[in-house]
Amino acid sequence: MPVDLGKLLESSGAILRGHFLLASGRHSEVYFEKFRILEQPAVLSALCGEIATHYKDAGIELVAGPTTGGIIIAFEVARQMGLPSVYIETENGLRTLRRNKTLASGVRTLIVDDVLTTGGSLFDSRKAIETAGGSVVGYGVLVDRSAPDIDFQLPLFGAHRVEAESFAADAVPDWLAAVPLVKPGTSAQMKSSG
Repeated sequence: MPVDLGKLLESSGAILRGHFLLASGRHSEVYFEKFRILEQPAVLSALCGEIATHYKDAGIELVAGPTTGGIIIAFEVARQMGLPSVYIETENGLRTLRRNKTLASGVRTLIVDDVLTTGGSLFDSRKAIETAGGSVVGYGVLVDRSAPDIDFQLPLFGAHRVEAESFAADAVPDWLAAVPLVKPGTSAQMKSSG
């Protein structure tokens, strides 16, 4: 019997509701707390299994993930696919491979990450892999909450797709601005913008 990923995410405590400032700088009434997923191996394994299954016949040779959550996701997707993984870190403000890591020229790479909103982390990770000589052939994310008009230029698969609207800081609607703003990763409420 297939796993209901929406229920799995709800029961893990990963879906929060309120007024959140996302890492992208956008505001949303829904936030996906990746650490509630990453700390539960059964939940993470189920979501990563969806990504691994989706890309099983795509000729992937390497799975890459950006710090922080992407590292754990890359490991688990790679484990399920029987492949090696590599981790993309930030150095001097840029995503890069560190620790003397090199790639075989043209190695077919799948980039994975946790929650997708704008794609910035995926695009930066792609640049890091291509700079190191690899060839990115697709993206996989645990939760895809991106707008449908973003052009990823490569195949994208989300283990779980949700419609979760986000707003630019200067376009937060009054009903959301009336809710205390929280920046996830901290317990501090912020002054509402709007």
